[in-house]
Amino acid sequence: MESSHHNLPRDVFTHLLMIAALYASVAAFLMLVFQYTNVVFPDTLAHYYPGILDTIRRATATLLIVFPIFLLLSWFIGRDMMRTPGLRDFKLRKWLVYFTLFISAITIIVDLVTLIYNFLGGDLKIPFVLKVFAVLATAAAVFGYYLWDLRASGRLPPRAGARSRIPRIAGVGATIIVVASLVAGFFIVGSPATQRSRRFDEQRVEDMQIIQNRIINYWTLKQKLPDSLDALTDTISGFSTPQDPETAQSYEYRIDDKLTFELCAAFRTATAPSERRGGKLLSVPVAPYGQHRDAQNENWAHTAGRMCFLRTIDPELYKPQKPGPFPSL
Repeated sequence: MESSHHNLPRDVFTHLLMIAALYASVAAFLMLVFQYTNVVFPDTLAHYYPGILDTIRRATATLLIVFPIFLLLSWFIGRDMMRTPGLRDFKLRKWLVYFTLFISAITIIVDLVTLIYNFLGGDLKIPFVLKVFAVLATAAAVFGYYLWDLRASGRLPPRAGARSRIPRIAGVGATIIVVASLVAGFFIVGSPATQRSRRFDEQRVEDMQIIQNRIINYWTLKQKLPDSLDALTDTISGFSTPQDPETAQSYEYRIDDKLTFELCAAFRTATAPSERRGGKLLSVPVAPYGQHRDAQNENWAHTAGRMCFLRTIDPELYKPQKPGPFPSL
C-alpha cells in the first residue's frame, strides 16, 4: 500500500532515476553495437568514420557512468522492497514497469516489421541483420525481465530476507554483456591512445587541405607557386600556416614544376577501411587537384608513416586572376 512507504520522496527519485539510467544504458549499448557493425562492415556511402569514433566515445562514456548507476539503484530498490514489501505496490513503480513493457513491445514489433519488410524487398544484408538482431535481443531481454518482475510483485517472499535469484542472474548477465561490448571496442576501433593518434591524423589532413587551398589561391593571384610555406603567411588577414598538431613542426612542401607541388606529413595511423573508396588505399594520390573532390576518401588516404600528396593545378579549372585597378582616393 502507499501508506506503507517509509520515504515516499526518496522512492519517487530512485525509481525515476533508475528507469532513466536503464533507458540511457540500453540506448548507449545499442549505439555501440551499431557503430561496431559500421566499422566491421563499412559502407562508404552511409557514414563518416571520424563521426563513428566520436559516437563510440560518447556511448562508451555513457555506459561507464550510467550503467553502474542503474545497477546500484536496482540493488537499492530491491533491498528496500525486501525490507518494505508494500513498496512492490508503489503506483509509480508499476507505471514505470508497464511503460517499459510497452516501449519494449513496440520496439520488438517495429523491429520484426522492419526485418520482414527488408527481407521481402531483397535488401537483407549482414550489417542490417546484425543491427536488427541487437535491437530485438535487447528489447526482448528488457521485456522478459520486467514481465517477470511485474508477475513477481504479486507474490511476497515466503519469509523475511528471502529473494529470487533472477535479479542477481540478470544483473550479472547484463554486466558481462556490457563489459564485453566495452572491451570489444579496443579490438575494433583501438585503444584510447590509438584513437587520439587518429584524431591527430585527422587534424593533419585538415591542415594540409587548408595549406593546399592557400597554395592554389596564391597561384591564381601571382601565377606562380610559393617558394615556401612561409610565403603563405598573411599578417593582414591573420593567416598563419598550420603546423603539425603533435610535434609543432612545419609540414613538408616541395615544388616539382611550375604547376605541380607536394605536401608531406608523418601520420601515426593508416586511413580506416571505411574511409577508402571501394576499400582501396592509394599509396600516392597523384590525380590533379579537383578531379577527386571527396577529401575523406582516397584523395587524402594515407598509411602510417611519412606520406606525400602530389597535386597538379589545372589552369583551366583554376584560372589566374588579373589584378584590378586600385581605387582612386
